[in-house]
Order: sequence, then structure tokens, then C-alpha cells
Amino acid sequence: MKLIAIQKLTGTLQLVSGLHIGSGNTEMHIGGTDNPVIKHPLTQHPYIPGSSLKGKIRSLLEWELGVVGITDRDPLGFKHIGKMEPAQRETAKDLLRLFGGAPEGGNHYSDLVKEIGPTRLAFWDCALEPGWIEEMNGRNLLLTENKSENMIDRIRGVAEHPRNTERVPAGARFEFSLTLRRHDTDGDLLAAVWKGLKLLELTGLGGSGSRGYGKLKFTRLELDGEDRLPQLREIRFNAAA
Repeated sequence: MKLIAIQKLTGTLQLVSGLHIGSGNTEMHIGGTDNPVIKHPLTQHPYIPGSSLKGKIRSLLEWELGVVGITDRDPLGFKHIGKMEPAQRETAKDLLRLFGGAPEGGNHYSDLVKEIGPTRLAFWDCALEPGWIEEMNGRNLLLTENKSENMIDRIRGVAEHPRNTERVPAGARFEFSLTLRRHDTDGDLLAAVWKGLKLLELTGLGGSGSRGYGKLKFTRLELDGEDRLPQLREIRFNAAA
């Protein structure tokens, strides 16, 4: 197995609705929100962690392949390949090539690990576009918003349990980037990448997606400098599902 190229996929991710990716900070601040978004520790600008993108896209592709029942809710791993239908195995192996296998310990699947090789995809953290930050600063607007929500008492019809959630507002633009290692033994791994990005557009990212959060779209997508947005637009899931 020989490394023959590293391809770079870059683009712009624009929010269609407010995005909340939590920071895990449970500390309350006076006048602050009780559910903050993750921010860069130096700039305090919100960003999208590469791990969030990788986890969401991997999960979506595992659902699309129909193996979540086999993996019993765990990420797809080497130990699951033998339990699959023959028609699923090669696609599942490609997912392991792209995203890597979950740690399983021991050397029970050493032949398969050797066949799959190293993880091909690397997702990078997505920073806000400098141009969008300048736009917001020029209008004296903040880079995040506080979204207030509550629960309705079904009998009395009144709002209860108010809470507020910090979000990056709709319209924000992030710099998207990932790299793909290509080995001489690989087939077409890009097809799964396009499919995963399309599923991301269709389902959104971050928390509270069922309440309208986290809808996004690619407004620019280039592979090694070549426009690939039309290729992404051609993918349809209403027929493929």
C-alpha cells in the first residue's frame, strides 16, 4: 500500500439557521447564557470543530448504509464487518478507510486492519470567515445571538421553564477544509465523501436540529482548486434512500 496523493477539499459553509455546538461549559456567568457555544480560547470567536463534522457525517453514512442495527449504536468498527451482508461489506470497508475504525483492543482483526490501512480523511476546525467577522463588526453586531425558549403547560397554556441558548446566527460563513489521503490500492472514495456532505446539508449540524437549529449549505466547494459544487448539487436522496 503506497500513498500516492493528498487531496484538499475546501469551501464555504454558510448557516441557513442558527447553529449551536455546545462548549460543555456548565458554569453560569452573571448576564450570560446558560448554554454557550464553543469558542476559540484566544479569539473568543465561535468555530465548528472538525470532530463535530466528522462524527455527524460518519453517523449519517452509517445510517445510509443500514449498519447501525448491526453495530448496536456504536461507531462502525472492524469487528462488525464479518456480521454484514456481502453487499454491505465493501462499502463498510470504505467507510473504515475514510473515517478509521473504533478502538477495539487486541489483535483479533489484524488482517483486516492491515487491509484497511490508515484513516484517509482529516477534518479541520472551521473558523469564521474574516470577511463575515468584518461585516458584523462594521455593523456593531455580535458574532452570536441568544435564543430564548420555554415549555408550554398543556393544561394552562402558559410558558414555563424559560431558558436561553447561544447560537451562531443565520448567515454566518465558516471556512471548510478537509484532506483525503489516496493510496494506490484505493477505489473511488470520493463518492462517499460527496454523499456525506450532501447528507450534512439535508440534516444540519449541532444541537436542537428538530427545532430548526443548524441548517447549513455549501456556497463554495473546491477539490484541489476545482469547483465541485455542481457535483454536490446533483446528488438526490429521495430516490437513493
